[in-house]
Amino acid sequence: MDLIKLIEQTAEGLGYEVVDIELSTRGRLLRVFIDKEGGIDVEDCSTVSNQLTRVFMVENIDYDRLEVSSPGLDRPLTKLAHYERFVGEEVQLRVRVPVSNQRNFKGVLKGVEGDVVVLQVGVGESRFAFEDIDKARLVPKF
Repeated sequence: MDLIKLIEQTAEGLGYEVVDIELSTRGRLLRVFIDKEGGIDVEDCSTVSNQLTRVFMVENIDYDRLEVSSPGLDRPLTKLAHYERFVGEEVQLRVRVPVSNQRNFKGVLKGVEGDVVVLQVGVGESRFAFEDIDKARLVPKF
């Protein structure tokens, strides 16, 4: 089974959403970012970490270190469903190919139309195909 699918299936079976997974270049460090309604605490991270450790042993997954944590206030947006969930929030995104010589954009998330993310930037709207977005994060409010 694919490692990412294995991690998602395990965490979702425990009632958590996998927000993002980071793998080191040699696969020795695994970082798993989880979330659930109401937020994540240390016990949640421990629960998922312990379960993944057991699953990795059974599946003979070789790694050095596993880190499980919350996505944080500047949560990454990695799926279209994340963009739909956070409509009205301020986001910062980076596109793969420059648009008008610009790759970084910051604005209020207006919505999703099919596979297109709509962002209110200044007085206008910008539209980005989901597959053209390299990275996107919520901008935390303090």
